Amino acid sequence: MKISVLGCGRWGTFHAWYAQHIGHDVMLWGRPESAHMQHLQATRANEYLDLPEEVALTTDLGQALAHGEVIVISISAQQLRGFARQLATHDLTGKRFVLCMKGLEIGTGKRLSMVFDEETGLGSSTAVWVGPGHVQDFLRGIPNCMVIAAKELPLTKELVGIFSSPLIRFYYGEDLLGTEIGAAAKNVIGLAAGMLDGFGYSSLKGALMARGTRELSRLIEQMGGDKMTVYGLSHLGDYEATLFSPHSNNRRFGEDLIKGEPFTKLAEGVYTAEALMDLSEKYQVELPICRTVYEIVHDHRDPKEQLTQLFLRSTKSEKA
Repeated sequence: MKISVLGCGRWGTFHAWYAQHIGHDVMLWGRPESAHMQHLQATRANEYLDLPEEVALTTDLGQALAHGEVIVISISAQQLRGFARQLATHDLTGKRFVLCMKGLEIGTGKRLSMVFDEETGLGSSTAVWVGPGHVQDFLRGIPNCMVIAAKELPLTKELVGIFSSPLIRFYYGEDLLGTEIGAAAKNVIGLAAGMLDGFGYSSLKGALMARGTRELSRLIEQMGGDKMTVYGLSHLGDYEATLFSPHSNNRRFGEDLIKGEPFTKLAEGVYTAEALMDLSEKYQVELPICRTVYEIVHDHRDPKEQLTQLFLRSTKSEKA
């Protein structure tokens, strides 16, 4: 199978490595001005991995699109709309697209598959690939389970067949809405976990996990999805990799925020918290953890005061 990966950051480069590792013909694209791509062209390596010679590198988007039967997109979630608009100027006939990002569009709260469909009209040919795992662990040969979801189950099953291997066992996602919301929102819960670590309150992560899944299940249900999806691989299943791992950018961002240390890598949860506030208002669903994170990160409210209030809220039923 010919596969093109668009995006040459940490995950994009891994997706190219992985696809070649399991036997596919792979081309990796990055922008000509990208420092990541320039470094890959010079060394065929980054801080995480060495790319096999069999992975072709290109800065020509048309060439990458022509090469791939399946197109994997791994870029920042907030860049997707503009990038999809650029893709729509090319011939995309017969291509299947896999979005490997976790986030929601700020300003609209829209899921990434919706954003992509609005700009390309290819919603029926588009899937999402999410779930737990870290590049560092996969490269050490540590296996994990992930999920692929699309509007139509036949596309989901086709892509699972293409990408499954002993390193990654894929499950069929049958609720695209819940899968995308859950995958995006777990990064916000990851920010909160990092803040708890920063204060030495790590024992509160159990409560954070229990209440985090509960509030997101209410949102997914109100939006028309299956409330149980949040308890699967896209959200709860990804908590270990996001709430506890030293490799998690979102957890580290939260911890460094509390410690007053700079953190320069992408933490999608910062943007997702803002988008979730739009969805909270639109669907009239209370999201106390997500709101607390938003108020700390965006409104610069006192973190210790806000987190203390969050876990000492008025008494109510656990099912509420």
